[in-house]
Amino acid sequence: MDSFSSSPSTGLSSSPQFSTEEFMDQLKTQLAQAYAEEFLETVRGKCFEKCVTKPGTSLSGSESSCISRCMDRYIEATGIISRALFSSSR
Repeated sequence: MDSFSSSPSTGLSSSPQFSTEEFMDQLKTQLAQAYAEEFLETVRGKCFEKCVTKPGTSLSGSESSCISRCMDRYIEATGIISRALFSSSR
């Protein structure tokens, strides 16, 4: 038999099996991580455009504090919106 044919001796039955619940938990975790990464990248980009008028080798104090405040506001606003959406769906 060649290596592509399926037979009980190929060891395919020893591959790990995930339950549907485990699979869904892993999928939710990966989606949440991807969403968080995309969200932070979007916020960084928007805050950078808003706060850094003349890009250089380093940020000025006002640029740094502007970016910090901007990111804090985006994160706070997203939390408020999320809570409102989840509470209205119940």
